[in-house]
Amino acid sequence: MRNPVVLPSLCALLLALVAAGAAGAQTGRKAAQAEADLKEVKAEIAKIAAQVKRDSVDRNKLTRNLRAAEVSVADARAELARLRGERAERTARRAALARDRADRVAALEAEQQELGNELRGAYLIGREEPLKLLLNQEDPARAGRMFAYYSYFGRARADRIAGIRLRVAEIAALDARLEEEEARLTGLESQQKSQLGRLEAARTERSRALAELESESRSRAATLAQLRSEQGALEKLVRELRRALEQFPVDATAPFAKLRGKLAWPAAGKLVATYGTVRAGAIKWDGVMIATERGAPVHSIASGRIAYADWLPGLGLLTIVDHGGGYLSLYGHNDQLYKAVGERVAPGDTIAAAGDSGGRSRPELYFEIRRGGKPIDPAPWFRQARP
Repeated sequence: MRNPVVLPSLCALLLALVAAGAAGAQTGRKAAQAEADLKEVKAEIAKIAAQVKRDSVDRNKLTRNLRAAEVSVADARAELARLRGERAERTARRAALARDRADRVAALEAEQQELGNELRGAYLIGREEPLKLLLNQEDPARAGRMFAYYSYFGRARADRIAGIRLRVAEIAALDARLEEEEARLTGLESQQKSQLGRLEAARTERSRALAELESESRSRAATLAQLRSEQGALEKLVRELRRALEQFPVDATAPFAKLRGKLAWPAAGKLVATYGTVRAGAIKWDGVMIATERGAPVHSIASGRIAYADWLPGLGLLTIVDHGGGYLSLYGHNDQLYKAVGERVAPGDTIAAAGDSGGRSRPELYFEIRRGGKPIDPAPWFRQARP
């Protein structure tokens, strides 16, 4: 007869397993859908970046030349940093091999010293000693023990000789590896010098393109027209990005609106332009400008996702972070961009290296906060009044 208590318990267990399986399948479907949505948004952002490039870069030959030169400089710097890192790693590896070799040589010398002592002892005993023991036949037990000792010493010497041969072979192998690492270091040094040459050539090209651009924009009217054009390009970019990002909202750990007065500045340096001050004519600053060192780390002010990472006229190498809730932060004039579109960032993550791209005469970081696509004063959002 069936137990009336066991049957309902078994049914409940089966129902729980089915429910758990269904929940797991639903979670898997949600993850796959999220991945597909992100891929779609990244593709849309790539289209937007291409359109911005066509609209504001390709139409102007000088701007196009400046973009090409600054992107080349950024690529050369990234490759140079990679080569320097690899060279440092190889140098450390070579130093470790050299220490290992020194240890093995010291061990070999110790083994050779011990073997020499044993051979001198055997010489002092004399080669005829075992034969004398056999012929004298004074004490068979003592003779047996002595023969055992001689046999042990002989095997020990053979083992020591084999060990010495092994250490010699190991040292020879280490010598070969050291030579190989030395050759690789020489090759990396050559690559590094070549990359430095390419970097200098890219810098020269950038300087030439920048001089041509400045010559064209020398008059006040031309400067204002250029600034309006650059401002229009940024406004269009932000507008298009907001439309694309609405399809894939950011799940922020903390709502950005609650971080007012709690943020750290994105880079160390001196504040040289503030929000709302006159830039030229009727054009005002929509953000702040921080004079800093070339290569200084640029940090994300809050968690979010990279919405844009490319070159834009007037701002050079630009990164835009979507923080959710309609909030964006913008970081311009960078030397290098470390994060790609779609990557998630946490507060304080290094997303770029500061520079002078976009036609600046010195390394500076341009920073904005936008809400609903409109720039807002970033100063009240930071814990400290200045970086």
